[in-house]
Amino acid sequence: MQAAIDEAREGMEHNHGGPFGAIIVRDGKIISRTHNKVLLTNDPTAHAEVLAIRQASGILENFDLSDCEIYTSSQPCPMCLAAIYWARIRKVYFGTNKEDVAAIGFDDNLFYKLIRGEDTENAVEIVNINRKECLELLKEWDEKNDKKMY
Repeated sequence: MQAAIDEAREGMEHNHGGPFGAIIVRDGKIISRTHNKVLLTNDPTAHAEVLAIRQASGILENFDLSDCEIYTSSQPCPMCLAAIYWARIRKVYFGTNKEDVAAIGFDDNLFYKLIRGEDTENAVEIVNINRKECLELLKEWDEKNDKKMY
């Protein structure tokens, strides 16, 4: 966890983003380490956990990180938690919780309300169009002989 804290501090001191760091470990060895880079990259998805997953997947040349664990200085937001699930990481260690970070302005409460369907006023408008044409893509994928499922 100390490595995640050190990463968070490094990013914070260089104004790369908020006070968040993450590391991914496999068999007791650090595979990746990074920090929030939202401000550095102008990428709203450049959270520490997402970047650590990208880095570890590249190093290990595998999208399946089920044999890894992630240490993060703060409880993963909904986006990061989804990325953790997609990477199949089975264990998350975190420091501060969502209430702690909300107290300094990083409030994810709206996202949790949207996910639970408790807030429709701030919901993104989602419109289903061209389903038939897009279904053709699914059919092509389903029939693809050399596909690799993930």
